[in-house]
Amino acid sequence: MAGGVLGMAVIVIYCLVPFYWMIVSSLRLPTMGRSTDFWPIPASLANYVGVFDPSNNFGRAIVNSIIVSTVVTALTLVFGILAAYALARLRFRFKGAVLAIIIACSMFPGITLLIPLFKLFTASYPWFPVNWMNTYQALIIPSLSFGLPLCVWNLTAFFRQLPVELEQAAMVDGCTPGQAFVRVILPLAAPGIFTTAIITFIAVWNEFLIALTFATRSDMYTATVAISKFTGQYGFDTPWGSIMAAGVILTVPLIILVLVFQRRIVAGLTAGGVK
Repeated sequence: MAGGVLGMAVIVIYCLVPFYWMIVSSLRLPTMGRSTDFWPIPASLANYVGVFDPSNNFGRAIVNSIIVSTVVTALTLVFGILAAYALARLRFRFKGAVLAIIIACSMFPGITLLIPLFKLFTASYPWFPVNWMNTYQALIIPSLSFGLPLCVWNLTAFFRQLPVELEQAAMVDGCTPGQAFVRVILPLAAPGIFTTAIITFIAVWNEFLIALTFATRSDMYTATVAISKFTGQYGFDTPWGSIMAAGVILTVPLIILVLVFQRRIVAGLTAGGVK
């Protein structure tokens, strides 16, 4: 028992120390970016003010991240729920192979897809003469290719655990198959859907390679790319304090989001168990 508690304490400390150091570094004076003190003396919010300097365009970058992450999460859930439900309920040949192909799609390193996508989005092919560089669709569609496999795989397993008799009973009571799915299955699947939404949103929020490649204008940067473009007072020195402050600004909302959705997941599991 004591060993387990000690092990959990080590893991918690290991996870929290980097976040603590990021907060401490963000609260130092801008001139103390390389300080190794464990407490900021004196404490200052100058780095947080510097993050939103007009030259960084960080406010616009946060808006872009919110738009891209929200749209990708919504589209992933819409397409992923429908595909997962079909794979869980329908019987057809090679269903196992279809699932294997779907999960295999998420195993490709993202960087291997950047060059063909870059050629596609710069209108290098005669059959796609539209330039999508510096557009939201160029940031959203590639992210869907990584979010959908995870969503389909997770929700397929979740839908399989729900007895088909629930839908049959609803249809006996007068529901159509679609109504049975919406009114009976989706509420029971809420824990899995919320979990998938959280994972997808966080993954897209933290995504860097796609945004760096397909967004070359500062007004289209996402937050992660904007941080990498921060410059110091002289244009070549690294503003450690501002970078740490920006990291805190991006991390805290995710922590709040996870805590809020965790409560809903627990409530959904409890309600499903009572029913």
